[in-house]
Amino acid sequence: MKKSVLSLTLGLFAAAQIASAGDITGTITLKGTAPAAKEITPIKDDPNCAPLYPNGLPKTKFYVVGANGELADVVVSLKGISGQSTGASAAPVTIDQKGALYTPQILAIQTGQKLIVKNSDSFVHNVHTKPTANPESNQVQMGGGPDLTYTFDKPEPFLKFQCDVHPWMFAWVSVFDHPYFAVSGADGKFTIKNVPPGKYTLEAAHRKLGVQTAEIEVKADGVAQDFSFEVK
Repeated sequence: MKKSVLSLTLGLFAAAQIASAGDITGTITLKGTAPAAKEITPIKDDPNCAPLYPNGLPKTKFYVVGANGELADVVVSLKGISGQSTGASAAPVTIDQKGALYTPQILAIQTGQKLIVKNSDSFVHNVHTKPTANPESNQVQMGGGPDLTYTFDKPEPFLKFQCDVHPWMFAWVSVFDHPYFAVSGADGKFTIKNVPPGKYTLEAAHRKLGVQTAEIEVKADGVAQDFSFEVK
């Protein structure tokens, strides 16, 4: 009987935590003018890739900025949290190789979460991970071939993926040991859902512009926190 009461109490406590969880929302903006995107000129010398772009070469996407300064590809996360990964049961995340480019170029996953890498091109790529905390991997993937699946056991910011066959191809995957993160979209907005109530340090990281932090308190009705990066 006591065991049943304890289980019921724990269940009610967990339900109360979920009910009182709030969302963290915000918008990331950029002050100043970002460096201009550059054409990826090596593509024109590759016999497989050049025909894909008859109307002009694609450009770099190191700074994805909207008309009003909205800044995409900023990884926003809670600091100081570990051991709360739900990655093993989370839906897989997909990255594609299409047009000899990685899409998306910036993404985030949890430890233990599956990352599916596709090759939608008709020619070969090799998927070469260049981590600092996780084991390195280098696998050939034929055009239209079977997907490759990756998982990472350790948290790591901006883990690099590259293609050695096409050296302009890069992507960066931030790995977290918890589910409380998001990547800002083209409108600069982000949402981190269902955060337990409490005080936290919120971090916003851009691969070129660095890191900012803010102290926040999450309540049942959520909290809004914006960030503004500046080009110096």
